[in-house]
Amino acid sequence: MRWGGGRRSANVEDRRGMRMSPGIAGGGLGAIVIVILALLFGVDPRMLTQMLPQESSVPAQGPAVSGEQDPLADFVSVVLADTEDTWNELFRRGGAQYVEPTLVLFSGAVQSACGFAQAAVGPFYCPADQKVYIDLSFYQDLRSRFEAPGDFAQAYVIAHEIGHHVQNLLGIAGKVRERQQQVPEAQANALSVRMELQADCLAGIWAHHADRTRQILEQGDVEEALNAAAQIGDDRMQMRGRGYVAPESFTHGSSEQRVRWFRTGLESGNLRGCDTFS
Repeated sequence: MRWGGGRRSANVEDRRGMRMSPGIAGGGLGAIVIVILALLFGVDPRMLTQMLPQESSVPAQGPAVSGEQDPLADFVSVVLADTEDTWNELFRRGGAQYVEPTLVLFSGAVQSACGFAQAAVGPFYCPADQKVYIDLSFYQDLRSRFEAPGDFAQAYVIAHEIGHHVQNLLGIAGKVRERQQQVPEAQANALSVRMELQADCLAGIWAHHADRTRQILEQGDVEEALNAAAQIGDDRMQMRGRGYVAPESFTHGSSEQRVRWFRTGLESGNLRGCDTFS
């Protein structure tokens, strides 16, 4: 993938090297205890809460470096910028404005507006704060554990999460979440699969337009992305984890489905072609 000369995004938030330091204040059982103590001793509860440590994230080490000393973070910044350029243009053509998301780099665990998450969950998008979260160690897993090496495979992962942001901006994500609350678990899972497959298709749309306008693809790049899509399909993931496949519990789609929908977006470059719900 040709990325070295690409623009770097200003929407990267680096939280690597930060550790979570939760306090007892701010709600839950801790707040109840504070109120009881205040009533017993005739003290204003607000005075007690001000004396207790609050939830915070404090740096465990100095800030992360970038550029030549941090090539993977540099790569992620370039890919994010490229998705910004693509989706800004596509939204403009459709008479709408693209709101650029923030990409958060973290290590180990992170607090998002969607809750606390550990690196084991993999990259994810939080619609509540419109941020994509990724622990860059996932790329090591992608290469070794999932046998999906290559820089364009890594770019596909980011583009997929940006696809969820596009769904959020278009109102698709909200409608699906609302519907999921109204149907049985099996149907809710099926809707989740359709959402994920559409995000794969949207990732393909990014690759289509980015290559047409900026010629980012090199020989073998498409195969890298298709292999990554296949390796993280639900069927292969379940075979690795449990030794058998349970299609009724799929949440992201089979390997064949993920490859097919990414290829659909890549070849057509057309949003109308990404209707996975019909």
